Amino acid sequence: MDSLPIWGLFVREPFAERIVSGRKTWEIRTRSTDRRGRIGILSQRGLIGTVELGDVLGPFTVADLVWHVDKHRAPLSLLAAYAAGRDLYAWVLRAPLKLGTPRVFHRGRGPMVWFKLRQG
Repeated sequence: MDSLPIWGLFVREPFAERIVSGRKTWEIRTRSTDRRGRIGILSQRGLIGTVELGDVLGPFTVADLVWHVDKHRAPLSLLAAYAAGRDLYAWVLRAPLKLGTPRVFHRGRGPMVWFKLRQG
């Protein structure tokens, strides 16, 4: 990968690997985002690939997501605990590119969702 996207999204395993391999096409979050375009996918191992963030759908309840397990690939019990009564949004992902070797990026402290991978 010659040039990095500006933004990277932190995703826990095993979900990050499922995204960059193309098996997970919805990333479920408790907030919407206006960000679109190619983003990096970071896991505990570092930057493992990139994907196109094309749309955001929702809001959904956990019950709504029963019909979309093939897209989000998450156990409903995990989604229920994550949602904690809040609405959920599906970040629609496409065109994954997996890196052969992860690139190390050090996370900051505390909960972070977005990481700036380069100046843009």
